[in-house]
Amino acid sequence: ALLASLPVVALLAMVWMRAEKRPPEQIAEFARFTFWYVLPTLPMFLAFPWLQGRFGFWWALFLGLGMSIGGLLLLAVALRPFGIRLF
Repeated sequence: ALLASLPVVALLAMVWMRAEKRPPEQIAEFARFTFWYVLPTLPMFLAFPWLQGRFGFWWALFLGLGMSIGGLLLLAVALRPFGIRLF
């Protein structure tokens, strides 16, 4: 679980962007948005074991995905007054 929790995909994406000679501002923006997009997925990881025990794997997965999408929408609305636009 420790290895799976590492942001390997995000790190590889940033290295790839650097290799493609993307501007530092674009890489920084990617990192910033990755942070904001990860936050709404965290409750899903807490709820998934409980959901799986009650509804089975596939329903837990779909319900968790719905929770993540709902959390992202709520976060987008909450951050908008602070000038942070996720969409």
